Amino acid sequence: MKISSDTSKNVKSTQDIACLPATRLVQLIRRRELSPVELMQACLARVEEHNGLVNAVCTLSDQAVEEAREAEQKLSRGESVGPLHGLPVGIKDITPTKDLLTTFGSPLYADHLPRRNALVVDRLKAAGAIVLGKTNTPEFAAGGNTFNQIFGPTRNPWNPRLSAGGSTGGGAAGLATGMIALAEGTDLGGSLRIPASFCGVVGLRPSPGLIPTHPTAFLWDSLQVTGPMARTAKDVALMLEAVCGPSSLSPLSQSVERKPFVSAVEKGIPGGLRVAYCPDIAGIGMDEQIEQVCRKASFEMSQAGVRVEEVELDLSFGRKAFLALRGFWMVVQQFARLDRLEEFGDNLGGNVRAGLALKAENLGEAEQIRGRIWELFQDLLGDFDYFCTPCMAVSPFPVEQSHPRVIAGRQMKTYVDWFAPTFLLSLTGLPVASVPCGLDAEGLPIGLQVVGRPRGEESVLALAQQIQNAHPIGLPPMEGLS
Repeated sequence: MKISSDTSKNVKSTQDIACLPATRLVQLIRRRELSPVELMQACLARVEEHNGLVNAVCTLSDQAVEEAREAEQKLSRGESVGPLHGLPVGIKDITPTKDLLTTFGSPLYADHLPRRNALVVDRLKAAGAIVLGKTNTPEFAAGGNTFNQIFGPTRNPWNPRLSAGGSTGGGAAGLATGMIALAEGTDLGGSLRIPASFCGVVGLRPSPGLIPTHPTAFLWDSLQVTGPMARTAKDVALMLEAVCGPSSLSPLSQSVERKPFVSAVEKGIPGGLRVAYCPDIAGIGMDEQIEQVCRKASFEMSQAGVRVEEVELDLSFGRKAFLALRGFWMVVQQFARLDRLEEFGDNLGGNVRAGLALKAENLGEAEQIRGRIWELFQDLLGDFDYFCTPCMAVSPFPVEQSHPRVIAGRQMKTYVDWFAPTFLLSLTGLPVASVPCGLDAEGLPIGLQVVGRPRGEESVLALAQQIQNAHPIGLPPMEGLS
């Protein structure tokens, strides 16, 4: 491999290329200092070396290397290329990919080959990204820990005995190990943010409709969103630019055209901005060590001219609203398969049954509560530019557990209560990112959530990148994965 001297001093081997930021990889490819084929081979080498243990990529594309060759030839011919040209991307296994196995993590679809791509996949490919393969997910993305009956569990790259989080766990683990440069995922109650926090990468839950979701069984879905995940906030901005924007295929897509997210991150944030910090929005308790790391990262922003103030914010009243809306969501998503309910796994089946037991008044109350939370944040973000809070209340737990049952000495009421810090913020409809801000005593990543104003993704990512720059954690020690 031939690379420039300023790059070579930061690269120890061919495989190290796979762990560079996506924005850096794009520069190298455009300058012809790195070929798409070399990058794809480096990522595939990471898959071969680590995927047997981590289990991030559940299906490899047999077209990836050939598409990388085509990308190299396009550069050789001097043709114009897209913003993601040559970057290997992982697609969550609930997102359809034409002629590439898409199982939804369910035995019901163990041999399913979609006839068309999802809209987000078409946009990624149009921008020059190359699908390396599909990333692991729980059955139909139902759960905060990634495991299913087809491919088994995804393990945390920082400690393979522990959970990578979910439901975009395969994407997060693949990024942390250099198997992919970018990851596509979804977020209902934290499915981009939970694994981002556990694996030490950046996940963004964008505003509903910014990245239209198509196809979908729930066309009017305003709770689950499609979103990007990457190793840096700037990489997330790069991917977001390529896949956001309106589409006639989705009635909920935002009418705004693509924004210059990358330049906004590069510009940074001005001094004098105000940040509100709350240690526990869910009232479920918080691991003291996690809260201390998040508090330190938040209040140290004052060194950059940001004014940080602790606020009291109790969103625990939103718990029953989310459970009701999630139950309804499960029924809509699985409506065409309700006659096969007994074939679902315990997790998915339990969620659907809970949804079927709902009454109209439960949904009416839930929407009223969601409205109250929106108004609450309208007031809060009238006084502050951002809101920050810990992403997770606990560090990664043993991968064999579906969920932690006790947090800070408190018993959880349901198996979803442990990720209330993320699902309560899903109810806001606001852009929320999880960015790594430090490590715990065991050397495991800790994520901080950054909430911005309506449709303020660029400012959220700008602050997230500043936090990441101030508190770099690096990537997991690869020697521990051999």
